[in-house]
Amino acid sequence: MKRIFVSGIGTEIGKTFCSAIIVEALKADYWKPVQAGELDDLDSLWVRDFISNNESKFHSETYLLSSAMSPHAAARLDNIEMKLDDFKVPDTNNTLIIEGAGGLMVPLNHKGDMIVDLIPKVADETILISQNYLGSINHTLLSVELMKSRGIPIKGIIFNGERNQETEDIILSVTGLKCLGKVPMVDSKLKEFIKEQADQMRENLL
Repeated sequence: MKRIFVSGIGTEIGKTFCSAIIVEALKADYWKPVQAGELDDLDSLWVRDFISNNESKFHSETYLLSSAMSPHAAARLDNIEMKLDDFKVPDTNNTLIIEGAGGLMVPLNHKGDMIVDLIPKVADETILISQNYLGSINHTLLSVELMKSRGIPIKGIIFNGERNQETEDIILSVTGLKCLGKVPMVDSKLKEFIKEQADQMRENLL
């Protein structure tokens, strides 16, 4: 079983959207260990509803936190203390896509455990989602540098949203990482779009 962690250079940059594309491309299983807020509209349900294959399975979250805020703060409001040892990888023989919460340095508790500390415990490699905005070069390079310093294998980068060739070129040149895909903006027919992007990205993901 291959276990791939999907992280991002920040929050609200398309991790769930890109995770759906990856799940569809590989007909993989999906697991989001921590869901903070929006418990009536889970990310796992969103991915399930917008993929087209019938092979992917969706595994239960380890923590469902009621407030849409940093996991460590949301957990405290729910009188929960998250511990790294509590995260058990779901039992599956399929490729497993694991979606993180926010970026790499998002705290899980008040003891200093971060998302980046969780990755080696549950995944074999990471896909980083980047989005073009002023400052995204810095955020992307810092994210890559952090993972490299921790010895976390990086499969590659997916650029999501509005294109900026100069930004993409410098990121790939400095990091030496592979571009797995460039996902354009979309506002309709999401299910068809996700399948189309999955078909285009599949070879790079294998």
